[in-house]
Amino acid sequence: MTASERPTPTPDGTTAWVVDHTAPAAEHPLRLVERPLPTLGPSELLVEVAACGVCRTDLHLAEGDLAPHLPHCTPGHEIVGRVVRAAGAEGFAPGDRVGAAWLAGTCGQCRYCRSGRENLCPRSRYTGWDVHGGYARHTVVDARFAYRLPEGPPDEQLAPLLCAGIIGYRALERAELPSGGRLGIYGFGASAHLTAQLALSRGATVHVLTRGEGARRLALELGAASARGAYDAPAEPLDAAILFAPVGDLVPVALSALARGGTLAVAGIHLTDIPTLDYQRHLFQERTLRSVTANTRADGLAYLAETARHRPAVHARPYPFDAAPAALADLAAGRITGVAVLLTG
Repeated sequence: MTASERPTPTPDGTTAWVVDHTAPAAEHPLRLVERPLPTLGPSELLVEVAACGVCRTDLHLAEGDLAPHLPHCTPGHEIVGRVVRAAGAEGFAPGDRVGAAWLAGTCGQCRYCRSGRENLCPRSRYTGWDVHGGYARHTVVDARFAYRLPEGPPDEQLAPLLCAGIIGYRALERAELPSGGRLGIYGFGASAHLTAQLALSRGATVHVLTRGEGARRLALELGAASARGAYDAPAEPLDAAILFAPVGDLVPVALSALARGGTLAVAGIHLTDIPTLDYQRHLFQERTLRSVTANTRADGLAYLAETARHRPAVHARPYPFDAAPAALADLAAGRITGVAVLLTG
């Protein structure tokens, strides 16, 4: 994009990337637009975005795997920024460093919300899907779903924690890995490389199974006991496994790798079709298959507190704001080891 093609924000406006149409990422389905700064509702924050992680969910939205909920939606839900204005948002002030994650809002009244399972709220809303997200210079965040972020860590190090990290935390909890257990991780992208470090910090043995040679090298550098191909058998039976790759064919592969009583948690929002499972081979002996849906705010707070103690190495690949289409295309093509992050500065 040349300077002459780039929209110029007015004092009352901002620039943002939107999903103009669904198409393969290589065909650049994003378009840069100018839009007015929004009027804030009660308990909303206007946030000047400093960084936003590039998640595979953004790719699913842009390529049409996820049906759009908002016309010309701005993707992005791993947002780090500063409060510009706070409309009746108690406890927040201009200049505060905040983060926004995937869960953007819930009804707060249904049986799921009242039982601590707000991630299952039928009226839940999501950043970069139901409300505009962080591929923008400014965005609006419900203060009740914003996270206070510490000063000090670079923006590109914090942004991936807000989805890749949080969803990995929930997936690890859903996998019910026993203390000192053996964890298998299928796929090794943004979320997996953070989840592996979380499991290692808890004393687990981690085995990574993924197609990319660079990802396998990174897994070993981070402390994995082994790193093999996605369809290979792990070095030993697994007490638990997490499937991050959106590949349904890997479900029976991972179930077959579980020891008796093991659990497979499927972490993605989108998965290709799962082949027919053989009960005796894949599920018998109390093997369990579980899905993972979004996160609760409690998950986010617990994960951020844990990262303050074990401080994961975030392998971030920064992209300038104007290169959002290239970041998505690189993610689709498997050219990113770790996580891509858009920087608006």
